[in-house]
Amino acid sequence: MKRREFVSGLGGAAALAGCAREPAGQAAGPQNQQRFSWKLVTTWPPNFPGLGTGVNTLVRYIEEMSGGRMQITVYAANELIPALEVFDAVSRGTAEMGHGAAYYWRGKTEAAQFFAAIPFGLNAHEMHGWLYYGGGLDLWREVYARFDLMPFPAGNTGVQMGGWFNKRIDTMDDLKGLKMRIPGIGGEALRLAGGTPVTLPGSEIFTALQTGSIDATEWVGPYNDIAIGLHQAARYYYYPGWQEPGPTLECIINVGAWNQLPEDLKAIVRVACQAATLDMTSEYMARNASSLRQLEADAAVEILSFPPSVLVGLKALTLQVIEKLAAADPLVARVWESYRRFLDESEPWQRISEQAYLATRT
Repeated sequence: MKRREFVSGLGGAAALAGCAREPAGQAAGPQNQQRFSWKLVTTWPPNFPGLGTGVNTLVRYIEEMSGGRMQITVYAANELIPALEVFDAVSRGTAEMGHGAAYYWRGKTEAAQFFAAIPFGLNAHEMHGWLYYGGGLDLWREVYARFDLMPFPAGNTGVQMGGWFNKRIDTMDDLKGLKMRIPGIGGEALRLAGGTPVTLPGSEIFTALQTGSIDATEWVGPYNDIAIGLHQAARYYYYPGWQEPGPTLECIINVGAWNQLPEDLKAIVRVACQAATLDMTSEYMARNASSLRQLEADAAVEILSFPPSVLVGLKALTLQVIEKLAAADPLVARVWESYRRFLDESEPWQRISEQAYLATRT
């Protein structure tokens, strides 16, 4: 009888222990069965290779991992709102989620663009290091908090190309008078060089270049540039992509909507964003390589390196732009200090690791 009482007691204790081990917010109940139907707006054309399809991948991960408790409807650029109004739409709650690139929102806060791409700055691997282990993500969330937004890294294309031009760029003087689609700090460096930067969504770039509304454009790289036909609108294709060495894409979520999610769904969103980043970075590595071969075989395309003097000049102008922004805005100064400190620490390691290895391999 005493044995039966002892065993019965163990069973009861185990049941209680099992309940005690349930993490906060995960106990079985109505909250764990709650379902969410969200809208996601993007800056990309519908199902655009890599960028648009990357959003679809992110949504699929979230829906599958949540067992269907989160259902997300994707609205590409201009399907619900214009491409460059994603930030505002999510901030005011028109949509719960958005996907784009932070340098598009420099009109809201100049600090935003540091979380997308800085000319001559961090590459994709370094951006991941700074954001997750160098304090960058905390700063990003501090910058966006005043707009009621929660940002997550959600994609990266890797080093981009320098862009398509309708004339050769042999000296800094060739940039004078050049009207070029180029966003963010890279665009301001071009302005100091005597050019005119233009911000356009991806869906408008080909027509603008073909009709002569712009003289040059940067977009992404061979994979995406072929997809919108840029090789049919300009002859000279320049590298390296000094303006976007490691462009991080973002998933932004309205804070009110985020706070309504139980902890397990929040974790799913976080992990899905990381998984989508790995997927996109891997896809661009593979697709850019195969697409480059296509462009190399095209007699109408000349693939050229920017002259060293042009890169040196653009780097000097980039630093002028950043230092001026930092002097005018304490928040920019804090973000730039963190970014620059990580860059300074990373560079010696990059020099004797990946850079040295690639030089040896080639």
